[in-house]
Amino acid sequence: MNTESVIDVRDLTYTYPKTAEPAVRGMDFAVGRGEIFGFLGPSGAGKSTTQKLLIGLLRGHGGQALVWGRDPLDWGPRYYQRIGVSFELPNHYLKLTGAENLQFFASLYDSAGPDPRSLLDDVGLTDAADTRVAKYSKGMQMRLTFARSLVNDPELLFLDEPTSGLDPVNARRIKDIILDLKARGRTVFLTTHDMATADELCDRVAFVVDGRIVALDAPAELKIARSRRLVRVEYRSAQGTLQTTEFPMDGLADDPEFRTVLRDHHVETIHSREASLDEVFVDVTGRSLA
Repeated sequence: MNTESVIDVRDLTYTYPKTAEPAVRGMDFAVGRGEIFGFLGPSGAGKSTTQKLLIGLLRGHGGQALVWGRDPLDWGPRYYQRIGVSFELPNHYLKLTGAENLQFFASLYDSAGPDPRSLLDDVGLTDAADTRVAKYSKGMQMRLTFARSLVNDPELLFLDEPTSGLDPVNARRIKDIILDLKARGRTVFLTTHDMATADELCDRVAFVVDGRIVALDAPAELKIARSRRLVRVEYRSAQGTLQTTEFPMDGLADDPEFRTVLRDHHVETIHSREASLDEVFVDVTGRSLA
């Protein structure tokens, strides 16, 4: 990952009109070029508000929210030539086909991006390219929304729950495209409450609660810091039943009982007791994502 900052946020605050409590309260973070940055938290935590500020859909914030060194609103129309946005809720021209939707949106950009039909193929919509979007399922519309965010070959991509409601095969398609974007040096700002997706894709994640970032680090570092230093071994007894024993990780190589299990029994699995990202979130925030 290149450490050059694409997004630089300092003491960011925002309060919606006619509300007393701020939606965003003094956030600080930076996103480097080529990074997949996860913004994680429950509904109402301030994730979407922060994303809208960075996209330029909201104004009147306090603090600093810079993209490529400038406030998004200061860039003017040029800003939208360089970014792509995939919202959680699909929004298409239902009387147009999938291909016609992408062709229309591609025509709004100054330079040519990927071929729209190639994008439809990438997200598994080749067979539905010439079908009116009104006949698409919600999952198909989600994939079309994601494809639309790529029509201008953006340098920076804002994704809001990109795999929500997708079956495992199509969710895998979307994840692979995101990883390919990273490999090509693109930057991805991923807003989600799906910890498994964030754990798999993100270089770093920020836990957001009540408009604040309460933890920020690489998923592996967050999990290791809160993991139990134990090894769980599942093995077969002399009678063939499955047994489970846990051993302290420290001094494991010299643990006589552990060595006996390895020597005298058929071992089925060995796992460290690593915390999941969900467990870390609950531990850090005292809340669940439900």
